[in-house]
Amino acid sequence: MKKGKGMKFVGDSRISADKERFIPKDYSEYPGKTEAFWPNFLLKEWLVGAVFLVGFLCLAVAHPAPLEGPADPTDASYLPLPDWYFLFLYQFLKYDFVTTVYGAVIVPGIAFGALFLAPFLDRGKERRPHKRPIATSLMLLGIISVFWLTYEAAAAVDWEEKAEENKPEPTSEVEIDTEHPGYAAYENSCLSCHGGELEGTAGPSLIGIDYSAEEIEEIAIDGIGDMPPGQFDGTDEELQQLAEFIVSVNEQAED
Repeated sequence: MKKGKGMKFVGDSRISADKERFIPKDYSEYPGKTEAFWPNFLLKEWLVGAVFLVGFLCLAVAHPAPLEGPADPTDASYLPLPDWYFLFLYQFLKYDFVTTVYGAVIVPGIAFGALFLAPFLDRGKERRPHKRPIATSLMLLGIISVFWLTYEAAAAVDWEEKAEENKPEPTSEVEIDTEHPGYAAYENSCLSCHGGELEGTAGPSLIGIDYSAEEIEEIAIDGIGDMPPGQFDGTDEELQQLAEFIVSVNEQAED
């Protein structure tokens, strides 16, 4: 470097010396559109979607959906319900003026057909809702209808009670010790309702229950829930042996 000649830098020719700044295009001729779809608008959409997804996941963890046991075709009292996203259609079909074909085929077909054809029928450049009264009114009508029908269907069901009555029965590979002193008492008083493997038939399963031997003795005498009192017919010793037998099976299932 010589005096007065300035300083020269040697750089990599693969790197541009002048970095062009990103300047959004002029969208003034398109009312309501003020920025590029990529990456500006799409990035905002992704961020909003991520916030809703995280909130939905937190809600699912804090209040998990109740699970039910496998369907039993022999249970005529069971009331099947669709998933939450079809509850509005389920409620719509409950009204007397709605036939099955009309409510399950025609109305959903018109609704989804209109959504599919909307981009082809409405080709205007205007994006502000108040400038598109027909499209905005139809969308608001659809949203209000879905929310109201879903609320009506959900309010008519006691979900906690339904889940408790139909909760999955725990299954475990356990070996029933038929030589246990309490098995004879179980066979005489409990087998017809709770099954030979304690899996439950007319009554609930006895595997996976969280009762002590003393509590089981009280239930056998006094009953619980749908089980009436006085189901056990035997001596106090046989009652104790029965409770110990049920406890031993559950201890084996836990192991």
